[in-house]
Amino acid sequence: MYPPHLLVSMREDLTSVGFQELTTAQDVDNLMQDAEGTTMVVVNSVCGCAAGAARPGVKMALANSAVKPDKLTTVFAGGDLEATARMRDYFLPYPPSSPAIGFFKNGELVHFIERHHIEGRSAQQIAQHLELAFQEFCEPQQA
Repeated sequence: MYPPHLLVSMREDLTSVGFQELTTAQDVDNLMQDAEGTTMVVVNSVCGCAAGAARPGVKMALANSAVKPDKLTTVFAGGDLEATARMRDYFLPYPPSSPAIGFFKNGELVHFIERHHIEGRSAQQIAQHLELAFQEFCEPQQA
């Protein structure tokens, strides 16, 4: 587990754009029990591909897309061990991966982006992938 003070800026990278942190298994279960609409879950990480591609790509996609998930949530691998382990149960059959991004529609996992889909790609490529997922799985926002 990483010292909490080292993770502050990496957490804020997502919470500053509206992500809700899930820090316990109960937080994760509460989210999934009440899951209506689309939920994007980012498994945040301290690795370079999270800092250089995943988080910037997520923020870019949210800024550029007219269609977005209803809920934005995050767990931190290496920081929120209990929440991350529980969220990974909901990601099955995919193996543990961080960073990673999961899309749920009414509580059902419909799309999953594993680390190997993030590593070696630019933030722009991640954003493009996410924007396509938004269009496929998310409902247009009401004005």
